[in-house]
Amino acid sequence: MLKIFGFIVSVFLIIIIILRVPRESVGLSSFATKSDILGSPSSAERLLNISTAFGIILYFGIAIGQNLLNN
Repeated sequence: MLKIFGFIVSVFLIIIIILRVPRESVGLSSFATKSDILGSPSSAERLLNISTAFGIILYFGIAIGQNLLNN
């Protein structure tokens, strides 16, 4: 069960990192103005920063838990 949850968090982090890569006018600002899914570019960047930090902490927690279960 922990491995499946770890896989889901890994895929989530990959998607978040792919969304964060473009930073210029081609990136979040044009995406936000076209679709309005993430809101303004500054709020979208803040949301991505928070979700990335949460995902990384969660991933480390799962990795430590899996390591302790294997020993």
